[in-house]
Amino acid sequence: MKLIPVLAAGALSVAMALPAAAEKLSLSQLSSYFNGFRTAQGEFTQINDDGTISTGRLYIKRPGRVRFEYDPPERTLVVADGVTVGVVDPKSNTGPEGYPLHRTPLKIILANRVDLTRERMVTGHDSDGKTTTVRAQDPEHPEYGSIDLVFTADPVQLRQWIVNDDSGSKTTVVLGNMETGMQLANDRFVIPGIGTGPKRNDR
Repeated sequence: MKLIPVLAAGALSVAMALPAAAEKLSLSQLSSYFNGFRTAQGEFTQINDDGTISTGRLYIKRPGRVRFEYDPPERTLVVADGVTVGVVDPKSNTGPEGYPLHRTPLKIILANRVDLTRERMVTGHDSDGKTTTVRAQDPEHPEYGSIDLVFTADPVQLRQWIVNDDSGSKTTVVLGNMETGMQLANDRFVIPGIGTGPKRNDR
């Protein structure tokens, strides 16, 4: 199974504008970053393994809710409603696909109280001197792939993530500046078509 195609923004130049040097951020610091907001929104740029680029907008409402809206011509929609992560692809003939949220790496950043120090899905924590990277993976199902969350410091920010799927391909999502603290209605996080017979992957 491939990881959901987000796991899920801004100009590529933002990703290159990294500090010259930075100490490794602790898991506690990174947890505090996520716990510092309940809602957030911003743009993203996705670099696919074949070199193509997609753009869109990201909305987060913790606990449990996230929405990735891809810009035309792609029009893909990825929504977590607190229980299920739904992938809606208008080009698909099989309808929306649903995945249990608790079995995806998204759950660790959408928790009501994020604590990366206690998450069994956190399998790596490294720094290259400029950024800090946390790897998340289901230890019971490494074939599902992994996601690398990349952070910068001063202030602490999630800048990008890299999805490594079971076929060996990589998808990089670059985040733009995120606004936080706004009101986001719950109906923004309803998965279209889930409940009317979509394919569900409950492994």
